[in-house]
Amino acid sequence: MTQQHSTKIKWEDKSKGTLRFEEKMKEKAHIIVFGNEKGGSGKSTTAMHTAIALLRMGYKVGTIDLDARQGTLTRYFKNRFNYIVQNKENIPSPDHMAIERSQAETKAEQQAEETAFLSMALEELGKICDFIIVDTPGTDCFLSRLAHSFADTLITPMNDSFIDLDLLADIDMNNYEIRGPSVYALMVEEQRNKKMMTSGRGIDWIVMRNRIPHLSTNNNKIIADLLDKISKLASFRLTPGFGERVVFKELFLKGLTLMDLKEYQNNELTMSQISARQEIRTLIKAIAPEKYKGYRKPLRPDDIKTKKIAPENDNTVNTNDLMDESIEKKKKKSA
Repeated sequence: MTQQHSTKIKWEDKSKGTLRFEEKMKEKAHIIVFGNEKGGSGKSTTAMHTAIALLRMGYKVGTIDLDARQGTLTRYFKNRFNYIVQNKENIPSPDHMAIERSQAETKAEQQAEETAFLSMALEELGKICDFIIVDTPGTDCFLSRLAHSFADTLITPMNDSFIDLDLLADIDMNNYEIRGPSVYALMVEEQRNKKMMTSGRGIDWIVMRNRIPHLSTNNNKIIADLLDKISKLASFRLTPGFGERVVFKELFLKGLTLMDLKEYQNNELTMSQISARQEIRTLIKAIAPEKYKGYRKPLRPDDIKTKKIAPENDNTVNTNDLMDESIEKKKKKSA
């Protein structure tokens, strides 16, 4: 079941019961789940950029695609693998797995299989990774709920619209009063309680506003105010998301991210690319990986292939510089 760029877990084995992997695996891997029951919010794009950003900071990263039917994250890494082979580039890539929905006959068998295979994937990656990133389907299903219950950090990207906001809270549109939590917020609370009961640990929930238009509108201000109020009621943290930029999408076919651009293009970065990279750094700062796994030295070019990682002794490292430092050294060396 170990890695390669797309290891699909089939549903041939009938596992009995669930794996108590909470005891077996990890105080090692920190699990980051990207979840939202609405599609098109930018989960896969955000998950991909987060994974590569953490890799470039020197962490070992594994990724799991639970939306194997659509498979956006899986295709992203297939494209990345093809780019590496064709261009003979040593760019960092995570250990990736994709899990398909169970096709068992009964609901009980389906849930048992999905629980077993997700637990196995997390346990396997937990042996070798600092962080495991899980991309969930944009719908409510058992596999998605299960992933939420395993999250150490839950990141919910949402578009800047009342349609997305409706998943978090029931809003009275006459006076914009919050009448109560909505379906997704209730589900997250349920999984938080479940995790607290089984492991004694909570879930750090982060909500990020994606695709924010460059021009501020009255609609944006209302949503911002409502999110601030909901965050206090539902106990999540707010962080700025990614703007409405073409640059986040145009590299998909090559499997690249904005954190790869200094290797991919020889010319200077555009202002839009620089701003987009800063948005990624802002998200990483909100996740605060050093809080869970300490600091890591940036990967040297020779280490990218072997994935050697050494802990950083000096805890005063500027995390904003970590993702670029190794590439700057590579450029100076080639010059």
